[in-house]
Amino acid sequence: MSGPLVPFRQFVLKVHSRCDLACDHCYVYEHADQSWRGRPRAMSPETVSGSVLRIAEHVKQHGIERVHVVLHGGEPLLVGAARLGEIARELRGRLDGLCELDLRIHTNGVRLDERFCDVFAEHHVKVGISLDGDRAANDRHRRYADGRSSYDQVVRAVGLLRERPELYAGLLCTIDVANDPVAVYRGLAELQPPRVDFLLPHATWDNPPPRPSPTAYADWLIAIFDLWFDAGRTVDVRIFESIIRTSRGDPSLTESLGLQPSDLVVIETDGAYEQADSLKTAFAGAPETGLHVLTDTLDDVARHTGIAARQLGLDGLCDACRACPVVESCGGGLYAHRYRTGSGYANPSVFTADLLKLITHVRGRTTMPTHALPYSTVDALAAGYGGEDDVTRLAETQRSVRRALLAAVSAAGRSVPEAWDALVGLDADHPEAVEAVLAHPYVRVWAAECLRDGGDVDHLRNIAAAAAVRAGTDLTLDIAVRDGSAHLPSIGTIDGLSGRTARLVVEGGSFAVEGNEQGDWRPTWRLKAGDFSVALEDADPYRDRHQWAAAPRLGERDVAAWQEMFEQAWRMIDAEHAPYAPGLRAGLTTLTPLAPGPSGRDVSSTARHAFGAVAAALPADPATLALLVIHEFQHVKLGAVLDILDLYDESDNRLYYAPWRDDPRPLEGLLQGTYAHVAVTDFWRVRRQSAPGQGDTHFARWRAHTAEAIETLAASGAMTPLGDLFVAGMRRSVTPWLSEPVPPAAEVAAARSARDHHAKWIIRTGNR
Repeated sequence: MSGPLVPFRQFVLKVHSRCDLACDHCYVYEHADQSWRGRPRAMSPETVSGSVLRIAEHVKQHGIERVHVVLHGGEPLLVGAARLGEIARELRGRLDGLCELDLRIHTNGVRLDERFCDVFAEHHVKVGISLDGDRAANDRHRRYADGRSSYDQVVRAVGLLRERPELYAGLLCTIDVANDPVAVYRGLAELQPPRVDFLLPHATWDNPPPRPSPTAYADWLIAIFDLWFDAGRTVDVRIFESIIRTSRGDPSLTESLGLQPSDLVVIETDGAYEQADSLKTAFAGAPETGLHVLTDTLDDVARHTGIAARQLGLDGLCDACRACPVVESCGGGLYAHRYRTGSGYANPSVFTADLLKLITHVRGRTTMPTHALPYSTVDALAAGYGGEDDVTRLAETQRSVRRALLAAVSAAGRSVPEAWDALVGLDADHPEAVEAVLAHPYVRVWAAECLRDGGDVDHLRNIAAAAAVRAGTDLTLDIAVRDGSAHLPSIGTIDGLSGRTARLVVEGGSFAVEGNEQGDWRPTWRLKAGDFSVALEDADPYRDRHQWAAAPRLGERDVAAWQEMFEQAWRMIDAEHAPYAPGLRAGLTTLTPLAPGPSGRDVSSTARHAFGAVAAALPADPATLALLVIHEFQHVKLGAVLDILDLYDESDNRLYYAPWRDDPRPLEGLLQGTYAHVAVTDFWRVRRQSAPGQGDTHFARWRAHTAEAIETLAASGAMTPLGDLFVAGMRRSVTPWLSEPVPPAAEVAAARSARDHHAKWIIRTGNR
């Protein structure tokens, strides 16, 4: 199986092939591949120039915006400061202006001095240093050939970098479980590195690592993780950050984790292209490609079978890995660590038990099975609020939820192959355009229905077409027509069509219906208030999945009325209910008009799968719209939280009293209502202050109801430990409000209303 060519964005130039230390765990000199013996000590000027030209050629051909180049060895400082300056100058001269160049050097540090630092400062070269922890840990392996310690020289080098922090890239530590993990971490952290890389020692199934216990490497890293996490993550530790990132659907920061394709190539001192250096641990010749910078392009290397095998993602893993619950983070582990004679790399990592335990532990500490959400965010949301960063994190978790649903639709055979292929291709080349369409709230609603009961699979055509329009690319595709209209999610609607499909031709962002019947195009309406804008969605065929009926298509006068009401309501939210405004800005994308409620009643709703959308009938005044938006967006936030966090025991099938409902509610319904009414209470608390004489009874009523419901949840015994924290957060917000004075008449009226409601509920349900 092969896919499109994946261009390289990371380049390792082996500028010197010898080393001044004799580290006994080095993969270059101490493992199966000994090809360094036959290579020149230093990369020649001709090879450097050829390498730089090939990188520049590759960048131009593929339109690459950013590349990483690492000067490596052996020990690259053996080349000397002057020559390193020439190499850096040539790289900058060819690539600056063509792309952003992240230029680094990785060294053992023993030769680093001011002269080298001056050269690196001149050419903007960041410096990473290998150090295995405190003195005892470092001296276990990193010594000179005569046995002398390298520790003092390396710490001196780190001191030079700390004085010039613009050069300091971080520290790399190879794990030895014989070392004290806490002492290692503290020894590294004391040097104030911008980043620490902990590397598992290179090993294979043929030559497994020393293992005093079945999960020794996980236990070693977990000891550091707990210390790091409890201290507030003050140092960037790449393996931990990568687990957290991949758990929420983001790319890994290291090739040893995650499913993204490898985009790294090594150029040896003799100009030979090689795969990742770590393969040297597998067998002699494992990294070789047979290709050379003076005769072969980087595209030739990208097509090499060994490179392609590391770009297949999930499809490139063995059956055991594909079935693993943490595969999206683990990614099968480092490619070299999977090797076994007879089956090659078609195996789990030799560290598979460690990776499973470590990833599970990290996810457990970060409270999420598949996404990372900081405790600070959970705490802010539990209180009923959540700022811009908090809601942005929630929105990010929705990205992978949506994509997982779409992938499941395709895997279930409920998609349209040509539309799916078009969408996959667009996602590879124009991911921002695809994401903008998938983020439209009712795309997820459609996907969920397809999985549940088959749904209208042809709607995928319209999703792909919308992405092509946003991307400004070319695509011809039959799109689905419903009731004479074809809706392109997040963009607009083509009206006046007949039949069940219409052929849409997209060229450079413009589009037209093929043939004589062009249709009438109407973009999605937008509401604006200052610099904030949301879609007014009156056309999406999946917008009618709310509790109340969707309004029919709007005319210009209707839209003008919505615009006036929204602008005034947002001004009120921004001024009087400011704690909610940042979260709304970050997460509210769509307002969906509903038909008027019974007898003119104000109605509003959210749909469980429509993250970002609030539906409401146009109310009589801006204050009511402000309340409805704040109230319903609480459901949006909590729905996203429940997508990724277990707050309650889903097997609990009891029904509970909700003071605002006539019917008994399941536990999730009570939780949702309680969370929404924290905001309702807060709204009336503030509203009665900004408009004296209004809202006292509402405030008195809702604070009592919400406090009662919070205690019902707390006493249910069905909340998870995280759910208990969430309930405690709501209580923390509401409790002070119970002491705020209200006029006695309002207090009496609220109490009478509560007693009457509960009494009627008991009569109606037979429950107490």
